[in-house]
Amino acid sequence: MSTPTTTQPPADRATNWLRRRLGRAIVLSYAAAVFLPGPGLWLRRTHTLPVGAAFHLPLSAAPLLLALVLFSAGLQVPVHALGGLLRRPIALLAGLALHVTIPLLAIPVVAFLLRRTPDSDGGSGLVTAMILIVAMPVAAGATVWTGKGDGDQPTMVGLVLASTLLSPLTIPLVISALVPLLSDGYADKLTRAAHASHGGFALLGVVLPCAAGILCRLALPAPWLSRTLGVVVPVALWGSLVLTYTNASGALGSFLAQPRPLLLAAALAVATLVCLLSFTVGRCAGRLLGLDAPAASSLTLACGMNNSSASAVLITTTLPDKPHLLLPVLAYGLLQKSAAGRVVRGRRPRTHCSHPPAHSS
Repeated sequence: MSTPTTTQPPADRATNWLRRRLGRAIVLSYAAAVFLPGPGLWLRRTHTLPVGAAFHLPLSAAPLLLALVLFSAGLQVPVHALGGLLRRPIALLAGLALHVTIPLLAIPVVAFLLRRTPDSDGGSGLVTAMILIVAMPVAAGATVWTGKGDGDQPTMVGLVLASTLLSPLTIPLVISALVPLLSDGYADKLTRAAHASHGGFALLGVVLPCAAGILCRLALPAPWLSRTLGVVVPVALWGSLVLTYTNASGALGSFLAQPRPLLLAAALAVATLVCLLSFTVGRCAGRLLGLDAPAASSLTLACGMNNSSASAVLITTTLPDKPHLLLPVLAYGLLQKSAAGRVVRGRRPRTHCSHPPAHSS
């Protein structure tokens, strides 16, 4: 007797495909930004929504999409799993310390190397972009990569949550410490970005959406939480792809209008160097601290994965006249996912039994 088969709705099939092929989808969004940048450029602009007769509310798609992604990340935080961190806080404390320290080690190396190039501003533009990347909290997507391997999920969640909650303090601190590496023009712009992050971006744009998601998870009854997750998580996943396309439209659109191959090559080289240094420091720290394999894997991912979407939004809002600064942000976003995949494959436990390994989403 044949068993009935259930077919998923098209929306669910599309979302499941996106989960499995997120890397390919990001590449496709970059291609869309190259060949069809118009909608992305429209989304990048600030629009006004009339509220009443005399008041207009300014709206920008990028901050709203970022808030949606971070709200979804907070909604998925298993708060009950964080209790064990109080008994073994070494990986958490080390990850937070390295998250602030790595930029202070890696960015001066990049600035020194770029000073040797013929760039008129000594590479200050690329250094500015990299500072805004590495100053951001740990990417919420790092928890997904931890689940794909044998990482310590409570440690990873704790690092994402703690670095996000501390970002109103750490972002201005890192930026202020590295501003002297820049030429005067970029130093002034980055100082304004630091004031913006301290004055509201980190708190309202990063911490508040994530905290709202966590509070919703704690407040909602189990059936409502399940339904909410079933709606918010897929929407946020597609929203993150739209956000990537929007940021790429600004960067790649301006690049195609005025092609600068040397700038593109330098952006790729700088992003690769910083990404490599960050992951290497994380791996070495795990070994020096004598962490077990799962905790060391989570520490490595936390050191190398930064919230590049948040840095792209900060660049878009505070440096709208410098869309080329998004090039290293886009490159770093792809590179950190590739490096995370290597960390996960390297840590994935091998089994010789005939049963298939359990899949963790």
